[in-house]
Amino acid sequence: MSVNSNTADAAADPWRAHYGHPGSWELDLPPLSLPDMLAEAAARHSGKPLVDFMGRTYSYAALHAEAQAFAAGLQRLGVKKGDRVGLFLPNVPIYVSAYYGASMAGATLVNFSPLYTAQELAAQVEDSGARLLVTIDSAALLPTALEVQRTSSLETLVVGSLGAMLPLTKRILLSLFGRKAVVPIPAGPKVLRWADLLGPGAPGPVAIDPETDLALLQYTGGTTGTPKGAMLTHQNLTANTRQVNALDPQTSARDVIVAVLPLFHVFANIAVLNRTVLNGGCIAMLPRFDAGQALKTLGRVQATSFPGVPTMYQALLDHPAVAKTDFSSLRVCISGGAPLPLPLKHRFEAVSEARIVEGYGLTECAGVASCNPYEGEERPGTIGQPIPATRVRLLDREDPARDAAPGEPGELAIQGPQVMQGYWNRPEAAASAFAERPDGRWLRTGDVATIDAQGYISIVDRIKDMIAVGGFKVFPSQVEAVLEDHPAVKEVLVIGVPDDRLGEMPRAFVTLNAGSDLPGEELKAWLNARIGKHERVDAVVVRDTMPKTMIGKLDRKALRAELAAEGSPRN
Repeated sequence: MSVNSNTADAAADPWRAHYGHPGSWELDLPPLSLPDMLAEAAARHSGKPLVDFMGRTYSYAALHAEAQAFAAGLQRLGVKKGDRVGLFLPNVPIYVSAYYGASMAGATLVNFSPLYTAQELAAQVEDSGARLLVTIDSAALLPTALEVQRTSSLETLVVGSLGAMLPLTKRILLSLFGRKAVVPIPAGPKVLRWADLLGPGAPGPVAIDPETDLALLQYTGGTTGTPKGAMLTHQNLTANTRQVNALDPQTSARDVIVAVLPLFHVFANIAVLNRTVLNGGCIAMLPRFDAGQALKTLGRVQATSFPGVPTMYQALLDHPAVAKTDFSSLRVCISGGAPLPLPLKHRFEAVSEARIVEGYGLTECAGVASCNPYEGEERPGTIGQPIPATRVRLLDREDPARDAAPGEPGELAIQGPQVMQGYWNRPEAAASAFAERPDGRWLRTGDVATIDAQGYISIVDRIKDMIAVGGFKVFPSQVEAVLEDHPAVKEVLVIGVPDDRLGEMPRAFVTLNAGSDLPGEELKAWLNARIGKHERVDAVVVRDTMPKTMIGKLDRKALRAELAAEGSPRN
């Protein structure tokens, strides 16, 4: 980036000074499919562990063979190239086999959050046209999946056994004491057990063009809060995987990464799953984040990396076991999903003696767009520099056809091989997501940023109303739509308020219909029972009036200003 320009591109390679390899912006990224990436890794690292699940290890060869068997099973069911296969899974070993196996069959994967309610899951199943859904016999997941199958066009449910994936001792404990954790898998022609679906031998060949064939529909709320499927090709995913891997100057070193970030999330999908497969490392996988279990696992496997969101690092520091945890193997931690508070960074680095670097990305660019260097100079409080083969620029906030004035903040825009093709069945939304310029199209992020002379990017504001809750995106309009259905509610606005643990929490502000005196606590309980766990509000505040614009629209910006003037957003 030149000093008088609001772009960072190949004219000035900011990674060169840190890593000493000129031309990183011209990183060689030949077309590569997900199945080929796994096959190459399995050939190189056949007997090495790819997954450590609660103490049980799965080799590259074993998971590659299981992925092939899953692909063959899908083909027996009639799944063809381009059909959508959904994953409604926590971090478990069959996620890896299903993810790569569906790709081998030529299917397009659809990641569904295990936090979804049946209504949210059904809506995305219908939107994506998913024919088949993979889940496990968890009491938190299987009933939801079965309800969606009954009420949607979903054809087939494939259910894995959690117990079958565990080490023997944990399997026994689950059978003795975990009866409420799992539920029986119902029999029926449209509900298949994972083990029964696996087919013998290799799947039939499927021709995949990495640059045009879709590998993944990853749902994101976008600028409007309406979930949209970002269309990501095989090359989008494998390019971003190679870009992220190129950030690490020690790719030949021992590589054991703790996977507490959910693999259904685009951050972990690239920075944990695909990057580790590419690099021949091992994923120490936990089905959900628990600070005590994460610390125990980190020490047990002698992890070298621990990607997470800021709330996870805070939880680790708050846990009493942190004082006796062996961090000696830990080399680097990547923080994303929400701004990393500087005091938290310093505290975690002091305790672990490992570097924690902040990065930035979004679903529409396959996961990662910028990051602070793993070694050398970093700029805490920034989101680092553009990763190799990525260009960024700042657009005028009022007219994206123009650049922001030199030295002024602007809307961050991204160009690179990881940028999505568009939104599934939403051409108009896709068109507005890009700025067409003489040098191609640029992905608009909706975030207002500045770029310094060395290419370090700072996010200074958000155009979107998105609330960042512990790394998850919550869109006020979706929560508002649910609360508006309550007969007592007249008007509603939801905004984010500071939270020490999660960074932000949604809070609802309402006015009531005449004759109603319902307390906020009762409305809170009603609302939180009907939305996803990550969307739950910390309070519903009943007001006499709501701020409005001159034309009578509810004014979110004015509400924030009122609360700030009162001295606390909690009033």
